[in-house]
Amino acid sequence: MTSTEASHRHVQQLRDEAHRLATDADRAGDADERTRLQREARQLESDSDQESMMAAGDIYPAQ
Repeated sequence: MTSTEASHRHVQQLRDEAHRLATDADRAGDADERTRLQREARQLESDSDQESMMAAGDIYPAQ
């Protein structure tokens, strides 16, 4: 597996987890739990977007 393939796989895993958390948030009965899950899902989506852009060479990590 190349580093590009590994990066794509990791980005997809982050997106899958974000989707799962968003779905769990929609089903959560407790408002605090729903908010926590939504926040985690948004963070994972942001992380996956950033990692995807870094892999594509669109952005560079902060030094």
